[in-house]
Amino acid sequence: MATVTKENIGLLHEKLTLKLEKADYLPSFEKTLKDYSKRANIPGFRKGQVPAGLIRKMYGSSLFADEVLRSVDRALGNYLESDQLGIFGQPLPLDLDMRQLDVNNPGEYTFHFEIGMKPQFTLPDLGKAPVTRYRVEVTDEMVNSEVDRLQSRAGSVKEMEQVGSGENVLNVLFIETDTEGNEIPDGVKKENSVLVRYFTPEFQPRLMGLKPQDSVILRPNDAFLEKEREAVLADLEVADRAGGGDRYFKMVITRIAQVEKRELNEKFFQEVFPGVTTPHEFRERIRSEIQTYWDGRARNQIHDQIFHYLVDHTPIDLPETFLKKWLRTQGDGEKGAMKSEEQAEKDYPSFSSQLRWTLITDQVVREAGIQVTRDEVREHFRRQLMGYMGNALGDDQAWLNDYLEKMMRTPKHADEAVRRIETEKIFLWAESQVRPTDQTINAEEFSRILEAHQHHHH
Repeated sequence: MATVTKENIGLLHEKLTLKLEKADYLPSFEKTLKDYSKRANIPGFRKGQVPAGLIRKMYGSSLFADEVLRSVDRALGNYLESDQLGIFGQPLPLDLDMRQLDVNNPGEYTFHFEIGMKPQFTLPDLGKAPVTRYRVEVTDEMVNSEVDRLQSRAGSVKEMEQVGSGENVLNVLFIETDTEGNEIPDGVKKENSVLVRYFTPEFQPRLMGLKPQDSVILRPNDAFLEKEREAVLADLEVADRAGGGDRYFKMVITRIAQVEKRELNEKFFQEVFPGVTTPHEFRERIRSEIQTYWDGRARNQIHDQIFHYLVDHTPIDLPETFLKKWLRTQGDGEKGAMKSEEQAEKDYPSFSSQLRWTLITDQVVREAGIQVTRDEVREHFRRQLMGYMGNALGDDQAWLNDYLEKMMRTPKHADEAVRRIETEKIFLWAESQVRPTDQTINAEEFSRILEAHQHHHH
């Protein structure tokens, strides 16, 4: 009977020694050999009449090795299951020498494996976490700006012959150039739409009087106001590149228009918010929606604080030596090859951070008794579909039910939904444990906090 012994070789790092006797694999090998001889198609012999000796000579070594390794897998799996060891991934073979397997001289074989053990740890007290709940003040200026945006979006467009005011809308083509205005081969080339008032007061005079097909050379950092610059750089897909805002672009004007804003009247109010009839109700509804938006971002920021508190204050030891070897041998390097030691070292900090978070969330799920039901998964898919299609779905309940059942039967989609719902429940539980300090803040200050956090992670 196969035996397995365990020996510590490092922090949470164990060596398993598995000894296999002839009785563990030989009967199965002999049976496999007989079955193979019955099925084998070899010229000169009738099917099922191939001599066992010939089969043994032709295929014995490979069939023998396969059966021994299958027996090893069975014995190792039974050991891990019976001892209920919490391990990372799968055992990794140590010094596996297939030359010891001799079909003509079967005997006792010894195999060595290494495993990384999952650590035992205690979650920190979230009630002691220094969490701040920000409350962004919604100002009249923010409401006015949103009213103006809604009026412009619902307004009519009038073609203009030349740029004449800050309210002109410019359809433009950005072409990346060198400092002399020469187009760069394979450079960025993107269409966009911008308001003249998005440009700095110093740059706007350069635009006045320009007509369709006229152009100017600019650098986004010099030409655009700070808030609008971020959106432009994102559209140009250079926001995350070093010096993206200092690149040169030729901006070709392709169309000039003036938006005639919608009049503020009851008809407009009802179009935006059915049931709203007065200017006061309209503004208060807008104020409420802006507040909801910022409250949502503030709640996400609480989640971020909780995440960092758990990660930074949960002492977790990891079997670093084993995990780095595991990273090297999992075949996700270039073209599926093993990673180099240098690449594994480079990837390890990010990998270990994700692993710590996985261990923490698994612990939260156990301690908080978090479960995800089939009905919750179904409702998740239903809300997702309604978000995509809205009222376009109509009353076709049969189609909806078929769609939901199909999604739930697809392992990839179902697993993703379970993880998402589980994560929501984890943070909902964590929110119930913290005692946040409330702080009123303006939108600009809160945005700077979010931006500083993003830069810290980059």
